[in-house]
Amino acid sequence: MHKIAASIMCADQIRLKEELCNLEQAGIELLHCDVMDGVFVNNLAMGPYVLEEIKEATSIPLDIHLATVSPAKYIEMFAGLQPEYMSFHIETTNDAGKEIDLLQKKNIKPVIAISPETSVEEIVPYLSEVAMVLMMTVNPGFAGQAFNYSVLEKLDILQERVANLGSRPLIEVDGNINEKTIPSLVEKGANVFVLGTSQLFNEKEGGYTEKVENVRKIFL
Repeated sequence: MHKIAASIMCADQIRLKEELCNLEQAGIELLHCDVMDGVFVNNLAMGPYVLEEIKEATSIPLDIHLATVSPAKYIEMFAGLQPEYMSFHIETTNDAGKEIDLLQKKNIKPVIAISPETSVEEIVPYLSEVAMVLMMTVNPGFAGQAFNYSVLEKLDILQERVANLGSRPLIEVDGNINEKTIPSLVEKGANVFVLGTSQLFNEKEGGYTEKVENVRKIFL
């Protein structure tokens, strides 16, 4: 099973309602919403009021990515939106089990995120407790970065670590995800693909439906 998520931060913010309508028509299955605090990453993005408006304007489930320090604070801040998924970074907590437990109590599927330079071993103790792992293929914070091919080796390690789990988490990848990089990621077991400026929100020919269909052909 493969899912396609759209990085809504990369959409045209002036025409957001129209963008959401077009993404629905294209069959996007998740809206990936980057929340950035200017501390964990050197950027700011997507406050609760913006996401409230997005939630009201679309039926696409939200996938909130907390690129923040103090993840528990932000879980509380955004839990009322009832996203399907919410991720926090292993690099921002001393006890990821607490954040996972908090998300579960809020009836939100917990996701643990990991930056390219961080070892997979850091998240191994929590793999049986999360619904998904968000494997960043660029450093979190800015769109348009080059794909980090060393992450492919990390995906191999992750597959080894989840192989014997009774319930295997989904593997989401984010960062320069496009028709060139997706085949290798599919081969390595990724199954949720966050599309941003390199595949979906760009000036290349074709609308969202055509661009999404081109990606789905890779899954066949």
